[in-house]
Amino acid sequence: MSRWHSRGYVPHWEAGAFPQAITFRLAGSLPSVVLTAWQHELDAMPQDEALLERRRRIERALDLGHGEPLLSGVAVGGLVERALLHFDGDRYRMHAWAIMPNHVHVVATPMGTNTLSSITHSWKSFTATAANRLLGRQGSFWAPEYFDRAIRDRQHYLDAVNYVEMNPVVAGLCERPQDWRHSSAWAGQR
Repeated sequence: MSRWHSRGYVPHWEAGAFPQAITFRLAGSLPSVVLTAWQHELDAMPQDEALLERRRRIERALDLGHGEPLLSGVAVGGLVERALLHFDGDRYRMHAWAIMPNHVHVVATPMGTNTLSSITHSWKSFTATAANRLLGRQGSFWAPEYFDRAIRDRQHYLDAVNYVEMNPVVAGLCERPQDWRHSSAWAGQR
């Protein structure tokens, strides 16, 4: 059974056992002045178009590397990767992932009674506490919201996996997807 819900600005769809593309980002990875300026521009658009354009703008801005690149280190990047893979095959099926310097992309399918919200909350809650401890810092680690998109069909699935694995290349961080250490493309090369 699917249902829509929202914890704030971004709507989420609990699609059940269907693949979903998920993106979540570090707190401070997008300056509030930028988000506010966008909002004024986006208010003039129809709601569906504005949501899509907002997501595109956020993706482009994240790839520019705003905020501290807390995920770029092996220790924190590895921590997040291990958390993503910990319940693979139990609570969800992980299809693709890329841990970027300031955000994370995932394609996963919830399993059983596990919801996308509970899975994402688990990833973010555990890694925020552990990363803050590891880095000797306090405060918000992740931005409160995440973006999700239900995968519509086989081609959309292939496009989503490709998008996730190519994200480090598109952002100019490496030449080939398999060169990015904290990603499914790299993991597939071992």
